[in-house]
Amino acid sequence: MAELKLSESRDLTRIERIGAHSHIRGLGLDSALEPRAVSEGMVGQTAARKAAGVILQMIKDGKIAGRAVLLAGQPGTGKTAIAMGMAKSLGLETPFAMVSGSEIFSLEMSKTEALMQAFRKAIGVRIKEETEIIEGEVVEVQIDRPAVSGAASKTGKLTLKTTEMETVYDLGAKMIEALGKEKVQSGDVIAIDKASGKITKLGRSFSRSRDYDAMGPQVKFVQCPDGELQKRKEVVHCVTLHEIDVINSRTQGFLALFTGDTGEIRAEVREQIDTKVAEWREEGKADIVPGVLFIDEVHMLDIECFSFLNRALENEMAPILVVATNRGITTIRGTNYKSPHGIPIDLLDRLLIITTQPYTKDEIRKIVDIRCQEEEVETSEEAKALLTHIGVETSLRYAINLITAAALACQRRKGKLVESEDITRAYNLFLDVKRSTQYLIEYQNQYMFNEAPLGDGDEDDASAMLS
Repeated sequence: MAELKLSESRDLTRIERIGAHSHIRGLGLDSALEPRAVSEGMVGQTAARKAAGVILQMIKDGKIAGRAVLLAGQPGTGKTAIAMGMAKSLGLETPFAMVSGSEIFSLEMSKTEALMQAFRKAIGVRIKEETEIIEGEVVEVQIDRPAVSGAASKTGKLTLKTTEMETVYDLGAKMIEALGKEKVQSGDVIAIDKASGKITKLGRSFSRSRDYDAMGPQVKFVQCPDGELQKRKEVVHCVTLHEIDVINSRTQGFLALFTGDTGEIRAEVREQIDTKVAEWREEGKADIVPGVLFIDEVHMLDIECFSFLNRALENEMAPILVVATNRGITTIRGTNYKSPHGIPIDLLDRLLIITTQPYTKDEIRKIVDIRCQEEEVETSEEAKALLTHIGVETSLRYAINLITAAALACQRRKGKLVESEDITRAYNLFLDVKRSTQYLIEYQNQYMFNEAPLGDGDEDDASAMLS
């Protein structure tokens, strides 16, 4: 008898790309805010993670609005990873806006407008409202379709029940269409918003759990609702101030939210929205949720942007500002003055500074292990040891980039485990910064727009670049 082969099916509903920080799940702290050695994708940087954890706890308690934090350290020491860990630990309720310093300079809007929009993306409004809903288990759905198409609209009846009562509702064409879209059938527990007519499928009733022999993992079983069918329920909507700005600034503002074409928003619109939100707060209809605005490569901002940040942090609805930079003492953009991290002293004075340290050899090994697991690359111990050595001698980022390249080399030789020979092949194919710089120095005369040949002073500069 021929063996039955089931065709392999792939679930295409959830496709995730593996990014540079996709392995980060949080800050890796315990309940006492003590950092674990390896946890939630984070390795090392114990002092910086603990400091970020303290800031995070103060954000959750609502005690640190309008403050600013600076993550400072050498390239490749995990500054963005700590910011991503903070975002994951905050959860979905707290807004987290992430921008790069160079994003501010756009031709479409002024620098201050871009910063203002970023600030308002990081301020959430939790709006509470009471709505009437019909909640129950579907007993039967009857839809009467006309014999001749176009002769009359479809009509139908929906029978809903709770543990105490059962009612039959007449359905119009729109409700029939909504039921069809949600694929509602008898045995489903649904909620209908009376005001908007929106149907939400809550799951299937436990009483119907034996209707089918096999069900997908996405099927959720819930109890049949008790009490009356019609209930008053408090619904909480979480939006950002920027979303409210965009919707109110133009006739089709909600479309602009999807396209990203928000343009400049007038100050009068923002003032009216702030007044309205303040009214809602007084009436108890809304709460302000100060989120986090993370600006990476903050040294790319100029003196006007820094002045704007100084003023914006004094606003009563300001979010927590987290900035990161890898620069030392450098020129402030837009001036001839030098300052630590390229940030003016008056703004530096407002910042709580968290420093990151270079990773040790053991920490690089642990990060290599995590990245191999994240990228689903089976690697031998010798290959991991070689990657760790490359990470120590060149840079951690370069070593991580070699993992996928080595996996492809292994695939080409039809191997199942990435060996050190695959790492060596990828290492020879792709240069790191030091070898690339050495190559440039050796062959610089053959490149276009080359400066004068190296003199004695230039050789010292070149050796400094290599070291």
